[in-house]
Amino acid sequence: MHRRIFLAEIAAALAASTHASKLLAADGRPPRILLRSSWQTVNIGDIGHTPGVIRLLGQYLPEAEVTLWPSNIGNGVEEMLRRNFPKLRFAQSSAEVAQAFHDCDFLLHGSGASFVAQKHVARWHRETGKPYGIYGITLSAVNAEARELLNAARFVFFRDSVSLKFARDEGLKCPVMEFGPDGAFGVKLRNDAAAESFLQASGLEQGKFLCVIPRLRYTPYWLIRHKAMTAEDDRKHARNVEMQEHDHAPLRAAISAVVRDTALKVLVCPEDESQMAVGKRLLVDQLPDDVRARVVWREKYWLTDEALSTYVRSAGLFGLEMHSPIMCIGNGVPAIVCRFQEQTSKGIMWRDIGLGDWLFDMDRPDEVARLVPTVLALAQDPAAAKAKAAKAREFVEQRQRATMAILRQNLES
Repeated sequence: MHRRIFLAEIAAALAASTHASKLLAADGRPPRILLRSSWQTVNIGDIGHTPGVIRLLGQYLPEAEVTLWPSNIGNGVEEMLRRNFPKLRFAQSSAEVAQAFHDCDFLLHGSGASFVAQKHVARWHRETGKPYGIYGITLSAVNAEARELLNAARFVFFRDSVSLKFARDEGLKCPVMEFGPDGAFGVKLRNDAAAESFLQASGLEQGKFLCVIPRLRYTPYWLIRHKAMTAEDDRKHARNVEMQEHDHAPLRAAISAVVRDTALKVLVCPEDESQMAVGKRLLVDQLPDDVRARVVWREKYWLTDEALSTYVRSAGLFGLEMHSPIMCIGNGVPAIVCRFQEQTSKGIMWRDIGLGDWLFDMDRPDEVARLVPTVLALAQDPAAAKAKAAKAREFVEQRQRATMAILRQNLES
């Protein structure tokens, strides 16, 4: 679809939704959405996809009944979701999924690193013939089945422009293919009590610290899941070892600059379960003594609500991860992203939302050289940094409204 037509449809959809009567399904009841999401719990970003989209559905489609079809909501995630979304329904057993297939009108595939639940969308399409859409994914490959399913979707929203270009270059024919923000931008979860307790115990004051997140080139799932290493794991581990100093030395330099040139402290914290050890070994333990004295190490993993309650009390965040920055910008907190070739193209979304000068390719020396002064500038001029973050959030929220309007339009048709 040409952008002009898409924008015209968005305008019409927004106008219609603004003045519409209560959204109802064809038989007069509330529409029912089956959300396929919640891929894993070892990463607060993967956790965050789900509550982000659920919140957007509640904000823009409050009449709809939402059922979550998760892959994994263990480790306290289910309790967190139930606490924050008491009306949310769950389809976890085979019988519950079958009932959801019967009851729901529309399947929404949540954000992810790829067309994660392709086989489940295929099952929905095959067994129900009901409509479905894809929300905020990265895409870098399609097989014959994926091509057929994506073409048959009511919409596919890509979370980065590289994926959108790939889809168009591949000749995909879905009627609506556009940029749609990662669902984690919508997360507003809080666990203020836990965050305040941690900050007080750690000697951190609101607005007087930056967060930094380490990351290896490949997530060591063999450690997280306590599994024997495969030959492929051995290859990934070797690459991690090869690049760990290259990737973390610039972060240490930025930490040192912040501590020595500003009044801020630094919190080294994780996005996934492996990063507490990585942060201690590659960041904290290698800092000069004068710097280390004002650096706090988060020793334990946390869930998305406590992490975000901590981020919003900080002066900003930088590091080698993606979804903590996403949730920061979604809440107006400045965030700098460092990426590398082993990751998907998701990092390009920082350029897409107007934060290109807060995106650093760690495989490019010229960009790495700019990291320390950029982090220091963020720390030294918090007002300008917050204004920049607010502008990006405003763009993201406009896209959220537009994408939810398209979903509403499809529920009405």
